[in-house]
Amino acid sequence: MGPSRLLGPRHRTSPPMACRDRSVSRIVHFGYNQAKFGFQLGPRQPRRWIQEPMPGIRTLSTPDRGDTDRASAATLPGAMAASAEQLVGSLADRISEKILAGEYPPGSRLRQEALAEEFSVSRTPIREALRQLEAKGVVQHRPNQGAIVLAPNARDIRDAYQVRAELEGLAISLAAEWITDEQIERMRRAQRKFAGAVDKLIAARKTNAKAPFRNVPSWVESNDEFHGVVIEASGNRRLKQMIQDLHLGFTRNIMLAALTMDGRRMRENVSQHEAILSAIGRHDAAEARKAMTHHILRSGELAVWWLESQGRLVGPAR
Repeated sequence: MGPSRLLGPRHRTSPPMACRDRSVSRIVHFGYNQAKFGFQLGPRQPRRWIQEPMPGIRTLSTPDRGDTDRASAATLPGAMAASAEQLVGSLADRISEKILAGEYPPGSRLRQEALAEEFSVSRTPIREALRQLEAKGVVQHRPNQGAIVLAPNARDIRDAYQVRAELEGLAISLAAEWITDEQIERMRRAQRKFAGAVDKLIAARKTNAKAPFRNVPSWVESNDEFHGVVIEASGNRRLKQMIQDLHLGFTRNIMLAALTMDGRRMRENVSQHEAILSAIGRHDAAEARKAMTHHILRSGELAVWWLESQGRLVGPAR
């Protein structure tokens, strides 16, 4: 009796349930006959790998050192892309901050070469950052000029401040319920600093009518802190982002220059803050919202008035 008879018919005709192809370090599993799936199994013919997946076949990779190296290399383009995206976003934020601070005033030209030198980067991420700001309506690309910081018009200002009044009104109504004693105390400290900065600025203007706002930088910081605590206490991150995006289109120096026209307007701004602080200190959501809405709308009116008086609006008031 030959070996095949000893093994039995099952072992003579059935293919192995798995075969290992060492040339590609893979195990091929199949559940039917090999001819159906196109394998050539023979004593002298190499097993060939099917490139396209077929029904009933699955592959289990057995990584070796080369596979690991190739996998690591494959992740490099994705990592580099993510890093480049973060750089562009960071540059857009930094340019926005300078626009908000008035370092790049409306109408000024943002030269890629100068920005690249200032931020110690190449022109490519600067160009992409400016494209992001253009999409947000902060700058505009003009032929043969490059990116220009947009100057607002009266309608844009009023529209933006109407939206901002509603958003910050919503923020403070939410904050009135959740704000902590520590956050209220931060608002009080910011308000004291804000009022003190106003006093210093009024005193400075008595001796120099053209005293610039930058002589009292604490005004900016304290105002940002005051409003920032309200937004923080609201607990709504989407609301925070929407308010920040609204600020992008209007530089700080527009609003603050309007307030510095005379002491009466500056004092009025301080009083509005006091009303807001009083209402939120009592956790009175309705009154806090009313005070905040009035404050923001009044600020928008002052901004339009000042820009019109300076002849800086690019569109008509309505």
